[in-house]
Amino acid sequence: MDTSARTDRTRRGQPPGTEPGRPLAWALRSAEPADVEVIAELRATVMRPDLTRLGRFDEHRVRQRLRDSFSPQHTSVIVAAGALAGCVAVRPAEDGRWLEHFYLAPALQGRGLGSAVLRTLLKRIDADHALVRLNVLQGSAAQRLYERHGFTVETQDPIDVYMVRQPGATRTEGP
Repeated sequence: MDTSARTDRTRRGQPPGTEPGRPLAWALRSAEPADVEVIAELRATVMRPDLTRLGRFDEHRVRQRLRDSFSPQHTSVIVAAGALAGCVAVRPAEDGRWLEHFYLAPALQGRGLGSAVLRTLLKRIDADHALVRLNVLQGSAAQRLYERHGFTVETQDPIDVYMVRQPGATRTEGP
C-alpha cells in the first residue's frame, strides 16, 4: 500500500495535529487481522445515523457484519496525524473491483480527506482499466461524494443504492 504522506486542508474540531490551516498528512497502510475490532467499532459509529434513520440499526449486527466480511489483504487503514482515521477495502470482482467499508472518523468527515483517498484509489484502479462498484445506504451523504468522482446509480432498493464507475470516468463537480 501507498505509505507516502498526502496533504489536505482541515478545519476546527479536528483531533490534535489537524488544526485549522495546518495540512493534514495522511497515508494508507495495509490492514492487519488485529485491526478488525477498531474497524468494526468505527463502522458502528459511522453507520449509526443512517441505519437508525432507515430503522435498521442493531448494535451487534453492525459490528458482526464487518467481522464476517473483513479481509485484511484487501483492506487499507487510513492514518492521519499518527492515528487511525478510517479504512477502505478494494476487493477484486469478476468484472472489476468492489469498493467497500470506506469509513472515516466523524471528526474528519467533510474536510476533503475522503476525496483525497478516493482519488488515490481510483487512479490505481483506472490504471488497470477496471470498473468499480459499491453500494451506499439510501439517503447517505456519501452518495454525493461518489457521484462527484464519476459513480452513477446502477440500481437501488429500499435500503441500498448500487453504484458503478467506468474506468477513467470524470468527476461531475466539487473538490
